[in-house]
Amino acid sequence: MLSSTRKHLSFAAVLVSLASLAGTASADTTWQKNHPRREQVNHRLANQNKRINQDVKNGTLNKAQAAKLHHEDHQLRQEERAMASQNGGHITKTEQKALNGQENKLSGQIPPK
Repeated sequence: MLSSTRKHLSFAAVLVSLASLAGTASADTTWQKNHPRREQVNHRLANQNKRINQDVKNGTLNKAQAAKLHHEDHQLRQEERAMASQNGGHITKTEQKALNGQENKLSGQIPPK
């Protein structure tokens, strides 16, 4: 009987975990809703960061190359924050376009999959 109860509790815990993941994955935060341009820019930067790390793991990039790309990524993040601080926490369409251009250049330096 104890084994059966333990199985039911484990199953319930898994269901609760899955339900909470599904809820957070589909719902935007207030920050994301209020700052869609910043969210888009930061999402791209995070994706590029993951790509750099993956390329180091699979040997496509060495650590020195990755460090250079991470440094450029960090500079873009700093620039995005500086732009936002001058405009009440938001970036303009023109600023987003400029940042996207810089991200495109950085993305081109990361080896394709």
